[in-house]
Amino acid sequence: SDGSIRLHQMTSEYPLMQWNDSTKGQPIIALQWALTRPAVFFALDASSNVYIWDLLENDLLPVAKQTIPSEKVVTMTLLGEPEKANGLLGIVLAKESGQIDIQYVKKKWALP
Repeated sequence: SDGSIRLHQMTSEYPLMQWNDSTKGQPIIALQWALTRPAVFFALDASSNVYIWDLLENDLLPVAKQTIPSEKVVTMTLLGEPEKANGLLGIVLAKESGQIDIQYVKKKWALP
């Protein structure tokens, strides 16, 4: 609820990494690992900002932030085919009006 993200290992109650205030205090409403690249995850905050984290590139801050300005995004999920090496990865954004928007991710964050 405060924008903090914690990375846990299943065998420990303590996080391996913790990023406080990663969204400048906005609640995170969705978070998902990339299906095609294990070190990348995406977070959506309550202000319709999508953050891309690539832990191999930078493990302190997100490598990109995209604001979805048209209307409020209420949830997101990712689509892709992890068994294929084509690096196709998309973000599905569900908006408050019920509209669905699909955006494709740059290859550098999608390739295995």
